[in-house]
Amino acid sequence: MLRILSTLLLLVVASTSLAANPKVRFETDLGKITLEVFEDRAPITAKNFLTYVDEGFYNGTIFHRVIPGFVVQGGGFTFDFVKKPTHEAIVNESHNGLKNYYGTLSMARTAHPDSATSQFFINVNVGGNAHLDAGKNKPGYAVFAKVIDGLDVVAAIAREPRGAIRAFPEAPNTPVRILKAYRL
Repeated sequence: MLRILSTLLLLVVASTSLAANPKVRFETDLGKITLEVFEDRAPITAKNFLTYVDEGFYNGTIFHRVIPGFVVQGGGFTFDFVKKPTHEAIVNESHNGLKNYYGTLSMARTAHPDSATSQFFINVNVGGNAHLDAGKNKPGYAVFAKVIDGLDVVAAIAREPRGAIRAFPEAPNTPVRILKAYRL
């Protein structure tokens, strides 16, 4: 009996010592957004994103593509629409089983599946964006995090007036910046 109790105690201690998924906070012009990064389910994408966070890359970037009912995208341009230089593109992890549900973050990419660098988007379609998920024979957009606090801020970004910036018609008329991004 003592051996069983000792084993159970060791299992409890071991399970509580396992690292939880990292948390990241964005301080924006409209408020704070807190994320849980799925390091356990999207390790390559999470490492990539956290590297940019740790380097201060996202500080001063804007949400440059806002489509209400679809996505809020950021992580690549400064407030004056200068594209920031990035690290090399990463392998697409869209077959990780995570879905593009409301409030999740995915990596933005070009038509090439393995082209994601720093840009991400937050899904703001309440019904989810299932068409962005991976299929049997099609790559999707890799979900790697979710908003755990600040969905009201994301909604406020999605409501910002757009269309005044000719080269970026989906950008808010007044830039919404990530003032600071950091791990909690």
